[in-house]
Amino acid sequence: MCILLLAHRPRPDLSLVLAANRDEFYDRPSAPSAWWEGPHGILAGRDLRQGGTWLGITREGRLAALTNIREPSRHDPAAPSRGHLVRGFLESSRNAVSFLQDLDGSPYNGFNLVVFDGERLAAFSNRAAGVRVLEPGLHGFSNGVLDAPWPKVRRGLAALGRALEREGENLEEALLSILADRAPAPDEELPRTGIGVEAERALSPLFTRTEVYGTRASTVVILRADGWVSWVERPYDPQGRPGQDVRFSFRREES
Repeated sequence: MCILLLAHRPRPDLSLVLAANRDEFYDRPSAPSAWWEGPHGILAGRDLRQGGTWLGITREGRLAALTNIREPSRHDPAAPSRGHLVRGFLESSRNAVSFLQDLDGSPYNGFNLVVFDGERLAAFSNRAAGVRVLEPGLHGFSNGVLDAPWPKVRRGLAALGRALEREGENLEEALLSILADRAPAPDEELPRTGIGVEAERALSPLFTRTEVYGTRASTVVILRADGWVSWVERPYDPQGRPGQDVRFSFRREES
């Protein structure tokens, strides 16, 4: 994914709120969100090329999400798929911190991995030192190292904070609207990752669209304090047009 916005225990009624855009090449095949077969009770989309995923949750409320780090000079096309890191946590029974502490990120291209075990929210990057436990509050990740203040992250977090203050509003639709923001960042605020100013500008909105690459899906996940989980995924075609929402609602099971 290329933008991941999180609110950890932002209100008494909410345990975790996630809003994320998956940006990918249009020709990379994938399957929409669905319950996977197998014993782990995983709800996620699926990368049909490598079999992993970018975001998923289990029936017990274990959640994992990943963003890639943009570093073209260090990219290794032979590296293993980072989507297996998300799947690995969802199939594990370990708590968030111990799972990340034992994770060997060295074989992979750059990534940020965020995991939630139902109680603790933690993050790890193989381009930064150590595991970070994320305290209650707002957290944002894009294609820089953990909490790098990229324009789309700052813009998205500000909008997320405003949406959470409007308790009478449909939160899912408010977050999907935030994720659909196509306004580019000013050139003076663009990160410098080695791809050139024009490409940085094209990838600077929360919702991106180029000829061959862009936002494929927006996903909102809300874990409520009473145990209910809602999941909505809005797919987009290469022209940036939305498709039919994929929705799930379930009550977290006791582990």
